[in-house]
Amino acid sequence: MPESSLLPAAAASSSASATVADAGLMREVAELVVSALNLDTAAADIQPDEPLYGEGLGLDSIDILEIALVLSKRYGLQLRADHEDNTAIFQSLRSLTEHIALQRSK
Repeated sequence: MPESSLLPAAAASSSASATVADAGLMREVAELVVSALNLDTAAADIQPDEPLYGEGLGLDSIDILEIALVLSKRYGLQLRADHEDNTAIFQSLRSLTEHIALQRSK
């Protein structure tokens, strides 16, 4: 089974209490995105399931690379440009936050 198919299943298996606990992390990640990219959008206005790339927030590949750099520094994660799951990881604020939470729990 490809690794990319494991990410949603792992996120779906997390408990409801973990989702509530991740609200603070999601807010923090949204604030980092806004700050890193100097967006005119308030962090609180970024919808958790809104696409980050293209439609939705309207980020491009350079923006995604900048976010990956900031998040790597902040959380000590390895977010590589050639990672096969990047499309799923950077799909939305929620998917990005879930990825960070999963990586931090390892």
